[in-house]
Amino acid sequence: MARRRKEADACPELRISERPGTSPQGGEEDELPGNPYEIRYPGIVALADEKGTVIELIEFFDCIGGAMWSRHHYVGSPLVRSARSVGASVRYLLRPGTAYLDLQGSSFPAGICGAEIGDNEIAISYIGLGGGGVGASAGRSYAGGVIRHQTDPSGGGRKAGATIWLPRMQRVLIGVDDTDTPDQGASWTLAHNIARAVEDETARYLSHTIVQLFPVPYRTKNCVSIVCEFASANPGRLVARFHHLLRKYTLSDETGMAAFTGFDPSPLLPFAWMVKKGEVRRDLLPEIEGGHLELIMEGRGIIGAVAAIPFYTRFEEALSLWTGQS
Repeated sequence: MARRRKEADACPELRISERPGTSPQGGEEDELPGNPYEIRYPGIVALADEKGTVIELIEFFDCIGGAMWSRHHYVGSPLVRSARSVGASVRYLLRPGTAYLDLQGSSFPAGICGAEIGDNEIAISYIGLGGGGVGASAGRSYAGGVIRHQTDPSGGGRKAGATIWLPRMQRVLIGVDDTDTPDQGASWTLAHNIARAVEDETARYLSHTIVQLFPVPYRTKNCVSIVCEFASANPGRLVARFHHLLRKYTLSDETGMAAFTGFDPSPLLPFAWMVKKGEVRRDLLPEIEGGHLELIMEGRGIIGAVAAIPFYTRFEEALSLWTGQS
């Protein structure tokens, strides 16, 4: 015990109990903040394509058990085309419309029953039984990012739901490459820190993906580029702020920065795979339809910056190193 007290003196945050098994004094006065039977999602974001035919609903969660339960059951709705987990979020790809859900306890207790795209807003409707109704109503109605909501009382075995309205956002993907030197810097850290700095009420930082490129002779060391994904209501302002900070803090004269605004950057994949498989000339940079690609900083790193964009959240493919075999 004397040794443990000495360790505690060296680390003031370490608290040693004289009698193992005893609880701290005053523990009986501990209380839970708010409603102990509610868990609110920290944030919900909705993106739509330009034609209004598809929605990506991104729910950032605090309780992974509840989020995985929802993902498991929500795919039973005919409005849900797919669901996947990305970090501390679940992403649902939705088709607009409404659906009657024949809810059944245990087998299909909750789901998404409505999705509507407006000019500036996206409305999502949820319904659930019992605890699924709590998540479908209060859990999402009071999430960050919700503009307004209509919510049923929930709890116990009741059926309950809600409709929430979210800002209609656009996907913005910013590719970055070649910001460091042989002695200083790291592109992946700089890109992440800039992405955090430009996040505000009109731009939500969604993901960061490191993309392994073909190891060209003039690489710094690992030859990777970065793509940062955002949901934005003002893409032009977001890109300008990111550009300002990248130009300010880059250590290289060959920095590349490219920005794609649009729902689906997959038309860039053929070019991106070329860059992963070998050295590529700058004159092969693509022009694409179905989105807007802008070359912002056109140093030598622009090739890797563009190549990173379509690999956003495709982590296994992004990190794979080409070995010469298909």
